[in-house]
Amino acid sequence: MRLFGKYLLILFKSQMQYSTSFWLLSFGQFFIPFSVFAGLYFLFERFGQIQGWDFYEVALCFGVIHMAFAISECLGRGFDTFSGLVANGDFDRLLVRPRSTVLQVLGSKFEFTRIGRLLQSSMVLVWAVSRIDVDWTFAKAMTLLFMIVSGTCIFAGIFILMATMCFWTIQGLEISSIFTDGGREMAQYPLNIYQKWVTRFFTYVIPFGFVNYLPLLFILGRTEGNPLLYVLSPLAGCAFIVPCLLLWRFGVRRYRSTGS
Repeated sequence: MRLFGKYLLILFKSQMQYSTSFWLLSFGQFFIPFSVFAGLYFLFERFGQIQGWDFYEVALCFGVIHMAFAISECLGRGFDTFSGLVANGDFDRLLVRPRSTVLQVLGSKFEFTRIGRLLQSSMVLVWAVSRIDVDWTFAKAMTLLFMIVSGTCIFAGIFILMATMCFWTIQGLEISSIFTDGGREMAQYPLNIYQKWVTRFFTYVIPFGFVNYLPLLFILGRTEGNPLLYVLSPLAGCAFIVPCLLLWRFGVRRYRSTGS
């Protein structure tokens, strides 16, 4: 963790060398999800509710997912741009260093400008929490925290999976956007508003349902049966990163240098 902190500090200093550019990019990142949230607001202004969900309940879901995405995109940007390391042969240098390749790829790039996106989603989340009709308890507060952590792990896991594919494809595949950007847009709404096959895919394959739907039912007091299962459901999202790391290890062992 000390080495990881040094990576963070070095890259932060390098990005702050052009402070005006940094703050302008952060400002732009603040307004990108804001426009999406404005669309969400006007949608509910017109229709009132969607499948029994009101605006503030969906806003809570929106804030959780976008906050998780902002954190994962900031810290996991090295995996998102990993294809460049493979194509240029720079990954070979990482292999001869006495540290984990996961740590080194994580430390190769951070997007601190995503602080704008993180700030916007935090504001939406705090606003939704203050307006939603919920009797907050310690268990519900911790569940909300676990939702954010679990969502971060899922997005990070997807970045790792897409980076692993580069060991065979060399270049990154645009299909990854279906599961990152597409998954974010999909998961900003409770999953039960979609068709069953979509809900099942984003619950049992990519477990967004364990982040934005099942624990949300517990917070809103809509659970059926044992509520502990809903409280612990975000752990499935955290566990998602484990097979992703195992697949990464499999890919590293079969990596062949590009010869650059």
